[in-house]
Amino acid sequence: MLTDGGRPLLAGVLDALGDADVVVVGPERPGLRPVRWAREDPPGGGPVAALAAGLALLPEATEIALLAADLTGCTASTVDKLRRARGAADGALLVADGRRQWLAGVWRAAALRAAIPAEAAGTALRRVLGDLSIVEVPAAPGEAADVDTPEDLRRLR
Repeated sequence: MLTDGGRPLLAGVLDALGDADVVVVGPERPGLRPVRWAREDPPGGGPVAALAAGLALLPEATEIALLAADLTGCTASTVDKLRRARGAADGALLVADGRRQWLAGVWRAAALRAAIPAEAAGTALRRVLGDLSIVEVPAAPGEAADVDTPEDLRRLR
């Protein structure tokens, strides 16, 4: 598990969500604020399977912030600007270097539920969500960068 200044990367993303009802999909990790945990089916089944597992625990939600655990540049202001930008669209995504960051967005929950295929495992998120109405929100430098390795983190810092 990668850390930034001794804190798990996920802790920073949780900070960006404030006091929202949060579901984290993946193996439980100690030392974080209280959240609900879910596992995708099968474990490691990919982001669409993870999204399906998370949505199952949020049946009353009308809006969903879908964020990867390794978005070290994501803050509460990131989530706020995505929420404001979404307006009547199905979703708003950060865009950096002309590319959509599929794991940095705010979505209408109903649109997500309708888009999830029956067989979610192994399906590409951009294929599932790509036909929805999406507002592209320019990312500030580093805001949409995901961190997969210690080298990625050093490069961003």
